[in-house]
Amino acid sequence: MSDGHNPQHDPEQGPQHDPQQGPQRPADTNPYQQAASGQDFPATQGPGSPNPYGSTDPYGQRPAWGTTAPDRTEAFARPGGVTTAERPPKRRRTGLAAAVVATSLLVGGGAGIGGAAFWDAVHDDTATASPSSQVSTSTVSNPTRPPAADGSVESVAQKVLPSVVKIDVRGQEGEASGSGIILTADGTILTNNHVVEMAENGGSLRVSFDDGTSATAQILGTDPLTDTAVIKAQDVSGLTPATIGKSANLGVGEGVVAIGSPFGLDATVTSGIVSALNRPVNVGSDDQGNSTTYPAIQTDAAINPGNSGGPLVDMTGAVIGINSSIRTASSGSGLSGEPQSGSIGLGFAIPIDEVMPIVDQMAKGETPTHARLGIQVGDPQSSDQTGALVRDVTAGSTAEKAGLTSGDVITKVDDHQVTGADSLVATIRSYRPGDSVSVTWTTSGGKEQNATLVLDSDATSTNG
Repeated sequence: MSDGHNPQHDPEQGPQHDPQQGPQRPADTNPYQQAASGQDFPATQGPGSPNPYGSTDPYGQRPAWGTTAPDRTEAFARPGGVTTAERPPKRRRTGLAAAVVATSLLVGGGAGIGGAAFWDAVHDDTATASPSSQVSTSTVSNPTRPPAADGSVESVAQKVLPSVVKIDVRGQEGEASGSGIILTADGTILTNNHVVEMAENGGSLRVSFDDGTSATAQILGTDPLTDTAVIKAQDVSGLTPATIGKSANLGVGEGVVAIGSPFGLDATVTSGIVSALNRPVNVGSDDQGNSTTYPAIQTDAAINPGNSGGPLVDMTGAVIGINSSIRTASSGSGLSGEPQSGSIGLGFAIPIDEVMPIVDQMAKGETPTHARLGIQVGDPQSSDQTGALVRDVTAGSTAEKAGLTSGDVITKVDDHQVTGADSLVATIRSYRPGDSVSVTWTTSGGKEQNATLVLDSDATSTNG
């Protein structure tokens, strides 16, 4: 395709790549960077390449983790942390990379002594001071600290911090860190796949808690397609599970708070607003060419490498997203002219509603399943066309049964406008296998058609 996408990719899979050749999209064309380490990650990940219930439950079930937020009428940087290579830095595009924060503390003269006490300490002598040389000081007020106001960033931080962890990862390629969200009192933790993937082949995980203690952890399951993972801290109890909210209730402009360990600085709190919803974000692909694409929550709350896997919460302290990626400046904006890898106010979180069923599967040791249409798509070749161009239809799929054929352009799924291939992938990923959806498309002859389809599952699909 003309925009750098692979000409064919499945909306449930995303861009299709030849596993032997790696991703076809040039690494420098994708402005998104997953947020789990200090490395700038290209947006396309392939083999060997770097870089969400309440009373209204979209899946007809209650959340398995934490507590449930009350109903409300309300509305990538792979942030990882300090990373040190254990051997000469052969940077892995899918791994977590090096970022070192050096902090200097400059203590001014007398700052450690303070006020009148400092004066007496450095000017004391045996002679009696004359009245004119005595120093008079005023009483220092020491009022009692008032409690944090409900709905303030301070109150949110106090509630959520005990439910957020720092995850230190060690693997063959070095060390890195990310963040995680406590789901159960006995140590089930939600994070990003790209945070823990370094530890999958003989590596190790250590989780640090808000009270200063730590424990080793094991991976229960990973899902590259949604960039999520579930791990279990060993021999722990009495932890504080996070409250799981409803991302479907979010509104643009609503206040949010991000918590995590940017650049290894644990328990860091930033705040902002919801800048946009359902933003299609494609951060790469798995080793089979299936894209990691999701309908992201966009926020201007500062998210940096190391924040990945940490929570984005609403102003009640309920988790509504998983901080996962950022967009970085494509060209140098500083005096040095070097590209900027930190936050520029464009952060992205995975909506919690869409991934909780998958989280439940991983925690049970099951293979995660995803909804699909059974087609391969690309972007339209004509600039005056908007939608996802059908390039291939799998025999026996729900798409074939509905009458979709190669050359059709899908323009809408339910009430979601489809603007391109990534948009269709992200939209379908927000559903579950067996869900019924209304699909609208334009045929190659220019005729608009519509049909209701029951979504297939990749657990049974023969199309990748």
